[in-house]
This record gives sequence, C-alpha cells and structure tokens, in this order.
Amino acid sequence: MAKALLGHVGGPDPRMISEMRRLQQRIRDLEAELNRLQAQNDALEAQTRDEALVRLQDREPALT
Repeated sequence: MAKALLGHVGGPDPRMISEMRRLQQRIRDLEAELNRLQAQNDALEAQTRDEALVRLQDREPALT
C-alpha cells in the first residue's frame, strides 16, 4: 500500500528520468547563453564608455 501511495512499484519512472535530464540540459544551455550575453553586454558597455571618453577629450574648452 505504501508503494501505491508513492506512485511507483518498480523504481523510478524512465520517462521522468528522461524529462529530468532534458530539463537539466536546457538549464545548462540557458546558463551558457546567459554568460555569453553578459560578456557581450560587458564588452558593449566598455566600448560605449571608451567612446564617451574620447568624445569628452575631443571637445574644445569652453570660453570663460
């Protein structure tokens, strides 16, 4: 009766194990994509910051 309450009789369900592996792989794929996008964003941020510095340095001083 305890086995019936737990929902299995012969061990883990192969479909559940397969789904769990698929989901774990999907998580790994999404984490890799997140890391790639974060690195790309950091590079774009640095480039924008450098371009802003160059523009500031190229300005002529204001007349006072």
